[in-house]
Amino acid sequence: MFLTISTTGTHERPATDLGFLLHKHPDKAQTYPTSHGTAHVLYPEASAERCTAALLLEIDPVALVRRGKGKGRGGAPDAALAQYVNDRPYAASSLLAVALSTVFKSALRGVCAARPERAAEPLPLRIEVPAVPARGGAELVRALFGPLGWTTVDVRPVVLDETFPAWGDSRYVQLVLEGELRLVDALRQLYVLLPVLDDAKHYWVAPDEVEKLLRAGEGWLAGHPERQLITNRYLNRRWSLTREATERLELVRLAEADDIGVEAIDNAVDDPAPDDDTDTAEKTEKAEKTEKTVPLADQRREAILTALRDAGAGSVLDLGCGQGQLVQALLKDVRFSKVVGVDVSVRALTVAARRLKTERMSERQAERVALIQGSLTYTDKRLKGYDAAVLSEVIEHLDLPRLPALEYAVFGTARPATVVVTTPNVEYNVRWETLPAGHVRHRDHRFEWTRAEFRAWADAVASRYGYAVRYVPVGPDDPEVGPPTQMGVFTMAATETTKHTKKKEEKAA
Repeated sequence: MFLTISTTGTHERPATDLGFLLHKHPDKAQTYPTSHGTAHVLYPEASAERCTAALLLEIDPVALVRRGKGKGRGGAPDAALAQYVNDRPYAASSLLAVALSTVFKSALRGVCAARPERAAEPLPLRIEVPAVPARGGAELVRALFGPLGWTTVDVRPVVLDETFPAWGDSRYVQLVLEGELRLVDALRQLYVLLPVLDDAKHYWVAPDEVEKLLRAGEGWLAGHPERQLITNRYLNRRWSLTREATERLELVRLAEADDIGVEAIDNAVDDPAPDDDTDTAEKTEKAEKTEKTVPLADQRREAILTALRDAGAGSVLDLGCGQGQLVQALLKDVRFSKVVGVDVSVRALTVAARRLKTERMSERQAERVALIQGSLTYTDKRLKGYDAAVLSEVIEHLDLPRLPALEYAVFGTARPATVVVTTPNVEYNVRWETLPAGHVRHRDHRFEWTRAEFRAWADAVASRYGYAVRYVPVGPDDPEVGPPTQMGVFTMAATETTKHTKKKEEKAA
């Protein structure tokens, strides 16, 4: 296996800086042991104007057989000669990717103490790989590397035999990449995409492969058009690992789209607070309970269930489902034939799945429920066609400028016949003895509305999207400050309801 990395430079910024970035001296030929053979690094050319580093991997066939039993084509049990006759010594694959991570470990981290400014900036790069297995052909190679900033992705199929052109092309290609990229980005792309193109790995894919994929894919994989294919193939189609990686990459994509950190999105599950620093929400929750009254959270869920039953809803979306308390309550009522919990937080969905015991559900019960990851500020075709949607204690967690996006996604695109929205009534906060004056009920609340503010918002949304709205107090309705929770029940106008029903019937047919 063989690949070369070349760059150009000037006397002021010499191309031989490539040696510093790769941590390999251009004047030396160096050798490194790997699990399947020996890797050699050498420089066919090294001048201020042009420098080329070559990585040659010599495969040890005995080690390949011993370590490759049942793993990839090197140990395929379905072919008697597979362990003796295969392409592993010649075609770039996961073996070369492992050699890259072994030989260029520091370069893959983007670390270069000697030339930190060069490591952080794009370089004119040319990468050549003479033989790459391409399951999917030249078009797939271009689809994988094309969106990554390369100005040239030259893919030339390797013919089976030049003497017999009628035999056609093999599944191997010659690959040349040219463009201005950071060296660390180029190396990480190769590390991920070489085994993806081969569509096989020579070693067992363990859970830590998810972390490797996310580290190597940082900055480019989350938004890649072929993200699902890359994830599937890299993780050897292990369903549980692929799902975990997909969920975490979706978080990254959403965070990048909103220009915020992942931790700001994946925050639906609070970290345990120390005893001397109890979260405000926990304090108010205690204040909501007495020996003689029902907790406000329970009253809220019961009010939502009543509104959904009165609407005759059979299929329900719990948007911003958090840890699944409402989903659990909905599943206890057989009138709700389909319940879907949606949340952007992977941690929250994991807790919800554990709460619902989804792994131990009967097949019939499992068909009634689904937990999916998604952002409520983006339109999502998966959310169409449901009778009702619930936004329980959700809108106040959004920045106000993002609220119109949620309105359009729910009322304008998903368009369930009924939408139930609950949110805190800020006027009632004076009744919480443990809540300091001027504080909101939860540290993540971006706002809390008065009754007039909530009604003004709800009336405007209802008018804009063809709904009527009625208001229901939840909790003790104080004559001066109102209830602790205010609820709006949006019902689609009659003409819109007819259209909604027709679409459901057409879909069912």
